[in-house]
Amino acid sequence: MADADDGQGPRVLDRKRDATRYRVLVEIAARQPAVSQGEVAEAIGVTSQAVSDYVRDLVESGFVDKGGRGRYEVTKEGVDWLISQTDSLEAFVERVSSEIVGSVDLDAAVAAGSIAEGDRVGLVMRDGVLHATPAGDASGAAATAVAVTAAEAGEAVGVTDFEGVVDYETGRVTVLQVHPVTEGETVGPPIDEPADEVNVVAIAGTEAYALATRSGLNPDVRFGTVDAVAEAALLGLDVLLVAVTDEVPRHTGRLREEGVPHEVLDTDGE
Repeated sequence: MADADDGQGPRVLDRKRDATRYRVLVEIAARQPAVSQGEVAEAIGVTSQAVSDYVRDLVESGFVDKGGRGRYEVTKEGVDWLISQTDSLEAFVERVSSEIVGSVDLDAAVAAGSIAEGDRVGLVMRDGVLHATPAGDASGAAATAVAVTAAEAGEAVGVTDFEGVVDYETGRVTVLQVHPVTEGETVGPPIDEPADEVNVVAIAGTEAYALATRSGLNPDVRFGTVDAVAEAALLGLDVLLVAVTDEVPRHTGRLREEGVPHEVLDTDGE
């Protein structure tokens, strides 16, 4: 039967002996049937005599069968006990992660002015980067946090104890698809999409690169565009993606998954 988790933690953590017993049984299960008690002792940081005592206890409890010299196997009862303890530990770790560690999340932002450790700062998204505004400018901010380090303008500052939600809209992606040269079609006229209307220019494919550079566009992203384009848009940036036709489905699929607004155009504008 599984040990009850009373909300404080699994019983296997209540006493050092119980925790060591669990670790010894795990090591036996991993090494069976030929088990070196010396190796088990080294793995968990106890003496060989201590391992011998734990093994004897596990045999007497019916969790381990002893064969010939140095041969041990975990019984069904032993496996069931391991599973029950492991399930309890996993539930405990998940609770610690979500309720405790999650409550002290630490992030980084760019200081928009002089910030002292302990200041409650405002949080804003600018050009896809989280910025922290000084305490005097934080009033009325949709989201705030506490600075855990001091920083001057332009430096990175650690922030935690978040309140509110950073207010910004998801960016939009315009996809200009370029026909591959293997289709025997012309690549198309130079792109007249105003570059100053977008924050990021990305390209995918050699034909797309050639057309973009011929059009005077300087790509910000040339590699890993599926992830980069989606992430940029999610951070509030408008993106122009010039992509070979074969590359377009992978990008639009990811954009749909992330709920990013986008449109696909041919280089001739249709």
